[in-house]
Amino acid sequence: MKKDSRWRKFSLWNIIRINDNHVGNSSKGTPSVEFRGSPHFSTSSSPAVGKSISETDSQVASMVFNDHLYRAPSTITSEAIRIFVATWNVGGNTPHEGLSLSDFLPADDHSDIYVLGFQEIVPLNAGNVLVIEDNEPAAKWLSLINQALNGAADTETDIESNTECTSGGALFFQKLPLQAVSKTFRTEQGRRLRACNCPSEETRKYYRESCFSCQHAHINDSDSEEEEEEEAVHYSISGFSVRPTSSKQKYCLIASKQMVGIFVTVWVRRELVQYIGHLRVACIGRGIMGYLGNKGCISVSMSLHQTSFCFVCSHLASGEKGGDELRRNSDVSETLKHTQFRKVCRRARRRIPVKILEHDHVIWLGDLNYRISLSYSETKKLLEDNNWDELFEKDQLKIEREAGRVFKGWNEGKIYFAPTYKYSNNSDTYAGESATSKKKRRTPAWCDRILWNGDGIVQLSYIRGESKFSDHRPVCAVFVVEVGVNDDRSKNLTAPNMRVGAEEILNSRGASC
Repeated sequence: MKKDSRWRKFSLWNIIRINDNHVGNSSKGTPSVEFRGSPHFSTSSSPAVGKSISETDSQVASMVFNDHLYRAPSTITSEAIRIFVATWNVGGNTPHEGLSLSDFLPADDHSDIYVLGFQEIVPLNAGNVLVIEDNEPAAKWLSLINQALNGAADTETDIESNTECTSGGALFFQKLPLQAVSKTFRTEQGRRLRACNCPSEETRKYYRESCFSCQHAHINDSDSEEEEEEEAVHYSISGFSVRPTSSKQKYCLIASKQMVGIFVTVWVRRELVQYIGHLRVACIGRGIMGYLGNKGCISVSMSLHQTSFCFVCSHLASGEKGGDELRRNSDVSETLKHTQFRKVCRRARRRIPVKILEHDHVIWLGDLNYRISLSYSETKKLLEDNNWDELFEKDQLKIEREAGRVFKGWNEGKIYFAPTYKYSNNSDTYAGESATSKKKRRTPAWCDRILWNGDGIVQLSYIRGESKFSDHRPVCAVFVVEVGVNDDRSKNLTAPNMRVGAEEILNSRGASC
C-alpha cells in the first residue's frame, strides 16, 4: 500500500552523525557518536571501546525507524533518546544508608530514562514467598537511587513528619506499602501518572493532535475532575531517610513494582514526564508450583510520544544440571505468551500494545540464570587464560538462541566482561574456589544479561560493575533509541546530553558501570 505523502521515514542517520574515521587509523583515533545540539567530547583509544563503537556504526547504518504502528494526522519525525538499563541480583542483602551505587549508577551518566531491575532484594525463604511481601528493602533501594540521580535532599525544606509509631512503650518504624513510599519520588506533590492521557472519545473532536495532546499527564488514575494531591511526607525506615523530592529534581519516578524478590523501577527526565502515557505493569510468577513469585517477570509498558516501550525484569529458573536451561526457555516462552497488559486507552481506534512483542522497543533484563556447559575445572582453566571467546561458545543462552529455542530474533551486545556469578562474600574470588564441597560449588557463569528486540535501537555499551555487595556483579547497558515525535512537538524536546563519547562507555579500567 502506498503511504501518505505526508508521512516521512527517518533513520538514526538523521539524528546521529558518525565520524567516518576507522578504528585502525591510529592517526585519527577512534570514531565518536555525536547527537545534534550537544557539546564536543573526545574519545579514548581503548581497543574494547573501539570495537564496541565500530559495531555500533554498522548497526546504526541499518536502522530504519519503525513507523507502521501509529498513524496520526500530523507528520511524525524521529528523535533519539538515551536509555540506561541495569540489572543486579543482590543476593537477599538489604542496603545500608550510605551504600555507594557508583558501580550500578555512574555519576557521569546523563540518560533520559533509567530502567533499574533487581533480583533477590529479599531472601527467597518461605515467609517472603508465601506470607507477606517485605517492601522495606525496596523502599531503601528507591531512596538510594533517588539520591544517586537527584542528589541529596535539601534538608531546609524537608517536612519533618515522621511515621513513627509506638506500641507498648517501644518505638518502631511502621512498615509502609511500597506505593506510599513511591509517592515521595514522583513529581507534582505525589500525583501519579494517568494510565491513559488521551482525550476521551466525547472530547476528541476538540483536539487536533494525537494521543499525547494532553500536557497534564501526571495526574491521578481517576478520570474525575478532582486531582489527588497528597502531602509530601518524610519517612524514616530503619535508619533510612526517605525524603520528598524537591522542585529541583532532575528525574522522576514513574513506575516501581515488587514481586517477592524481583523489583523494577523506572525513572524519567523531568522534562519528558509529560509525554509519558499508557503506563501499565504486569507480573508473571514462575516459581514454586509454577506460579509463585520467587521466580518470574515484572513487565512495564509505556508510551513516550508516539513510540511504545516494554521493559521486562526477570529472574528465571536456577540450576546448573543438564536440562535446566530448558526450564529457563520455558519461563521465557510462558512469559511472552501469558503477559497481557490491560487496555487503558479511551480511544477505541487507538492501537495500544497489550502483548510484550507488540511494542516498538522491548528491553529484557535480569538474572536469566543461563550457565556455561562445561565442568568447573574446564571453566576455571579458560578463566585463568582469559579465553573469553572459547568460554562464551559454551554459554547456554548463546547456544539456545542460535538453535532458535529461545529469544529468537532478539539481540544481545558483545560480552567483553568476566562471568558475573558466583562470587564469595565481599570478595573478587569466585565461590567455587573456596567451596568446602562439590555440592556447594558453583561454576562461574554469565547469569546476568540484557537483551533487546525491535528496530531503531542501538546499544552503546554493555559492561559490568565491580561492587562486592552481592555474589553477583551488576550489569549495565546504554542504548540510543528512536522515538516518533509530532513535528510541532519536536522543537520542545531538549537533549542536552545526547553526544556520547567513548569515555562515557567505559572508564579507563573498563570496570565501572
